[in-house]
Amino acid sequence: SNVLNKVPKSMYPAVKADLREIWQAETRAVAETALDTFTEKYGAKYHKAVTCLTKDREALLTFYDFPADHWDHLRTSNPIESVFATVRHRTVRTKGALSQKTAKLMVFPLVQAAARKWRRLKGANQLPLVVEGIIFNDGVASRDADKSRAA
Repeated sequence: SNVLNKVPKSMYPAVKADLREIWQAETRAVAETALDTFTEKYGAKYHKAVTCLTKDREALLTFYDFPADHWDHLRTSNPIESVFATVRHRTVRTKGALSQKTAKLMVFPLVQAAARKWRRLKGANQLPLVVEGIIFNDGVASRDADKSRAA
């Protein structure tokens, strides 16, 4: 949305489609190519939008260094918002009648209740590999990639 704020509204559909090509790419190489194409296509006319996108290029493509099963979770725009939607809904209804103590007493059970509906992490079995520091290239563990090349 930061990039879209820097282009005219008439350009939103085209820019959104090009941005989607970047973050939905199958590999880092395809994503980098799409990013370079975006830069060439919009750089001359919408320099601020291109700068906004390319200044954090490495951070934008970091999720390729994690298991491919985790990409859906990493690509989400705001994971925190869904967690606190229930809490915000309930606290708005109380109209500020909460002290700090009663807010804690109300918010904690609400978060626990909301946690029961959370989706499980896809590829949870790969979390130990991430914790061990195994390097992933385009969503595939590098040691697995080495084994597949040898075969």
